Amino acid sequence: MVVIHIITDRKTYSPMQAWFSLHPLTPAVIEIKALHHFDWFAKGKVPVLEAMEKDQKARSQFRGGSSAIVAENTEKPYVIAAKLQAMSPKYNSLMNHVRIYLPEMFPSLNKVVFLDDDLVVQSDLSPLWDIDMNGKVNGAVETCRGEDKFVMSKRFKSYLNFSHPLISKNFNANECAWAYGMNIFDLEAWRNTNITQNYHYWLEENLKSDLSLWQLGTLPPGLIAFHGHVHTIDPFWHMLGLGYQENTSKADAQSAAVIHFNGRAKPWLDIAFPQLRPLWTKYINFSDKFIKSCHIRPS
Repeated sequence: MVVIHIITDRKTYSPMQAWFSLHPLTPAVIEIKALHHFDWFAKGKVPVLEAMEKDQKARSQFRGGSSAIVAENTEKPYVIAAKLQAMSPKYNSLMNHVRIYLPEMFPSLNKVVFLDDDLVVQSDLSPLWDIDMNGKVNGAVETCRGEDKFVMSKRFKSYLNFSHPLISKNFNANECAWAYGMNIFDLEAWRNTNITQNYHYWLEENLKSDLSLWQLGTLPPGLIAFHGHVHTIDPFWHMLGLGYQENTSKADAQSAAVIHFNGRAKPWLDIAFPQLRPLWTKYINFSDKFIKSCHIRPS
């Protein structure tokens, strides 16, 4: 049995319930929960919420625009692009941070395949369950193999500020980064680690340093928290960049198991790249009355 657990916010919870009531994905079972359904999250003191409050205050006081970590004009364009992407408010939303609480959110589950909301699944993902994680927690695609058509060339130095001693003494600038969006998480192994606590610790350290460890975003603290706990999976499983790399090969994208429209050019927006948009729109029933009300162009 396939069970799809959807986590959303209070605002979109009821519309999602209504949508899947009218559009069931039989035989899959759909469970939809909003953050306020988790008592420990709604009532307790959640460190990431406290950090986000401080983060917002820091942002309001931050007047540097693109700081030196991003605007360093000696860096290659793709490095600057990666850092600018991490600065987007999207990457600082609560919904992006809650994935660090997956073991608490699903205490009865031992393993999950995590999927972001801006991707398209094009192949059967069931083989992911059979991957031997070798005791690691996070099965992810690396993003540093520039010669591979499925990934970009991004390393820790693309996201973290290695001019800061706290970063340089603990991490390797040339270590491969990996991608959020399509991950296998071994929750049983995760519960035996301090990954979530490390995530909280480094969020606090970044705030104490006036955001000098990394620019605002959720991948940098993820790279740190999961350091040493990542099992690399074949890049076939997760192709990134369709929301900001206009020159992405459509043929390459069609051959990937999962394509990720990370970036601003979402396929449901008018700014989507015309040659990549059909990879998403071909799954949309544009005759549906609710879809019509969204005013999404078929092509």
